[in-house]
Amino acid sequence: MAQMQTAVVTWVGVMYGLVAMISITTTGFGDIAPISDRARLVEAVIVTPIRFAVFFIFVGTAYNFIIKRSWEKWRMARIQEQLSDHIVVLGYGISGSEAVSELIERDGWALWPIVRYHHRTVAWDLPVPAPAPPDRNHWLGTDDQARDVLARVIYGFRISVLFGFALTFISAIIGVSAGAVQGYFGGWLDLIFQRFMEIWSGLPTLYLLIILASVVEPNFWWLLGLLLLFSWMGFVGVVRAEFLRARNFEYVRAAQALGVSNLAIMFRHLLPNAMVATITFIPFTLAGSVTVLTSLDFLGIGLPPGSASLGELLAQGKANLQAPWLGLTGFFTIALMLTLLILISEAVRDAFDPRKQIN
Repeated sequence: MAQMQTAVVTWVGVMYGLVAMISITTTGFGDIAPISDRARLVEAVIVTPIRFAVFFIFVGTAYNFIIKRSWEKWRMARIQEQLSDHIVVLGYGISGSEAVSELIERDGWALWPIVRYHHRTVAWDLPVPAPAPPDRNHWLGTDDQARDVLARVIYGFRISVLFGFALTFISAIIGVSAGAVQGYFGGWLDLIFQRFMEIWSGLPTLYLLIILASVVEPNFWWLLGLLLLFSWMGFVGVVRAEFLRARNFEYVRAAQALGVSNLAIMFRHLLPNAMVATITFIPFTLAGSVTVLTSLDFLGIGLPPGSASLGELLAQGKANLQAPWLGLTGFFTIALMLTLLILISEAVRDAFDPRKQIN
């Protein structure tokens, strides 16, 4: 298939290049037919650059599929000719990995990572049927598909933290902006926004996720976008209240009288007053984001099947009561992660609180 595509691209490039060269050297110069000034301008500005672009694409394709591959084959042949006293293991699968490990232990050494397994690697050399209990190779045991639990916990922890921070950060930006507009301008704009939020917050998010999971396969970005549609409303209330209170301050009215723009007043004079309340609300949104992702994975409507996540680990612990290390690992990992996120967020809030600054 790739060779056919290469041949087609090469043939089209050659023919188009010949047509372009003939057209560039003849059109408008009396060999074929004279053209108007407007047509000459279109030829020079639009048609000719397109032809040159196609020509360069053809040259790049020819280099990639012909010259580069030939060079790689010649270089690999030279390397193979220079090999001496080497052992080549073809197919790094089960047998290949065992052979490589034996060769390293016998004739060399290797610096292995702490966790030698990918989160999707299946351990075929288990002494007992999966899920296997913890041992020296698998510190937290394996799941019901013989995958290393520690590797999946590390990957799931990373996904949960990234999802929580992304959802919280984007929600904070949208919520703070909406609350600032409502609180500063008030009136009919505030009233319309409030009625819209009442209707929007009444939509069943879980039902929408179930419908989405039945139509398409949810992934990280699908879940982030769908939950973002509803999570931003949590910041609107606190920011709106601060802006409603601070817009009547004397320095705000003085700035308005001096002709300062509304945008400058909102972000330079009023937003700092609302940041303490906003940062206070961030830990709850962050912990809620991680908990929602874990719950959806536990129910099976979160990340794609087979993805390493803490919710999927809890689901495996529920399905395999004879392997308590699965449920205990998931529980303590989630508890530790939420505790750390709350403590870090509280520390950030205290750091930005002007009332707690050290003189």
